[in-house]
Amino acid sequence: MELQGRVAVITGGSGGIGQAMAKAFLNEGAKAVVLADLSEEAVQAAARELGCTGMVCNVTDEKQIKSLVEKTISEHGQVDLFCSNAGAGGQGLLIDAADEVWQNQWELHVMAHVYAARAVLPSMIERGEGYLLNTSSAAGLLAALGSGPYTVTKAAAVKLAEFISITHGDEGIRVSVLCPQGVNTAMAPRALGDGQTDGIIEPDVLAVTVVDCIREERFHVLPHPEVEDYVRRKGDDIDRWLHGMRRLRKRSME
Repeated sequence: MELQGRVAVITGGSGGIGQAMAKAFLNEGAKAVVLADLSEEAVQAAARELGCTGMVCNVTDEKQIKSLVEKTISEHGQVDLFCSNAGAGGQGLLIDAADEVWQNQWELHVMAHVYAARAVLPSMIERGEGYLLNTSSAAGLLAALGSGPYTVTKAAAVKLAEFISITHGDEGIRVSVLCPQGVNTAMAPRALGDGQTDGIIEPDVLAVTVVDCIREERFHVLPHPEVEDYVRRKGDDIDRWLHGMRRLRKRSME
């Protein structure tokens, strides 16, 4: 999908990855970009800087996501691209991670994508086209050894994106899932799990990859291209991959 003349909505849009994508979409000639985030002050400041629209939205509240989509359609006619990008870290493994952390991560990294899809798919299907970009993480394809809730919910986000693509691809709906390693944002990890990343990249570099993948309608958006090889190795021999991850975890604890 070409972005020229399109209307895009980006949650988690007041900074970092969201703001970088908004800037890139506008540079590609997007007709309108709507930024959504929890903080009105932050999202309006980002919107003013870019010359677009800012709206307050808690993505874990389905009513607020519906309102975001309805307002966007009312003001701009339609939503061509919905980037469900909001996210946050969640610490803990299995035994020590509180139920509240698990639930918060589930609502933010999975149900927010469900709510977004429910809100935009009817009008997209009626038009016969539309695009969903859901932000997951390389941890969703591989593992973040220091956080069970984060890894598990990001993996669920990948599976949800696959399901939407399978279910609605023949109705003109395109889906991509964004799976970076470290990005230089407020929540930037300095390691992928407890192993080193393949570099901390800048959000604007990531945004270039996003634009390219949307244009080519690629499912996996991998700003760190090495991740594709890791995923292939995992698929080729899952037992070997699990053994290697256990070794990595053991080294990190020494």
